[in-house]
Amino acid sequence: MENRLKIAIQTKGRLNEDSMQLIKETGVSLSMGRRTLVASAKNFPMDALFLRDDDIPQTVADGVADIGVVGENEMLEKEEDVVIVKRLGFSKCRLSLAIPKSLEYTGPEFFNGKKIATSYPVILKKWLTENNIQADIHVITGSVEIAPGIGLADAIFDIVSSGSTLISNRLKEVEVVIHSEAVLIATPNLAKEKQEILDEFIFRMESVQRAVGKKYILLNSPNNKIQEIAALLPGMKSPTVVPLAQEGWSSMHSVIAEDDFWEIIGKLKKAGAEGILVVPIEKMIF
Repeated sequence: MENRLKIAIQTKGRLNEDSMQLIKETGVSLSMGRRTLVASAKNFPMDALFLRDDDIPQTVADGVADIGVVGENEMLEKEEDVVIVKRLGFSKCRLSLAIPKSLEYTGPEFFNGKKIATSYPVILKKWLTENNIQADIHVITGSVEIAPGIGLADAIFDIVSSGSTLISNRLKEVEVVIHSEAVLIATPNLAKEKQEILDEFIFRMESVQRAVGKKYILLNSPNNKIQEIAALLPGMKSPTVVPLAQEGWSSMHSVIAEDDFWEIIGKLKKAGAEGILVVPIEKMIF
């Protein structure tokens, strides 16, 4: 166990699903049983601990787990001694202040003298202090959005993703305090052996994440059009060009962003490209 990296992961929910998918794509195979709280990988020196999301920062800070995947909002709320080693780019949301839709919002001073319901009192208190606002913080552990409707609070401070929950409770978002996403946190000053394992794990994650939204493209080009087509296919450095058996033609290989796919395809065809083949990419190693 001393030479194995221990990672804390949320027990269930979307963050768990995204975390497990990323770990799987790095080639780490965790042996999972039904309702297990601990899992070990046979092909990588890693063990997983499954915990409540709000327990993960302290577990990592105390060294019970070496690293953990947690929402940045939970990390900031707990104020534990941990470091962010990588932003993961999923489970994105924001922590915002919201008020009843029927009220007019005049700016941050609106909250002076108001009662605000939240599950994130630490983050909220910091924002109130920075804006010189005196408000009463009412801590609620769940269903924060119903507080104004039942007369428990004048406003709420809570997680917002799509905003549909606010709409269904006749609330409107008026101030975004922080943007949050899943982050990989670590115990400060990891032992050298565990740091080396972590570095390898991060290398694998980055290889997977680089491939997101990318496509590998292969096409045939007349040799006199290679420079024109190359300008449309910058790739990672520049396109790979391989001569074909048919004289005067070459095969060109590159990487394109999926968002730019159709626009680039049209330009390639116009430039003389033929036999265009586009395939998914699983990983990109630099």
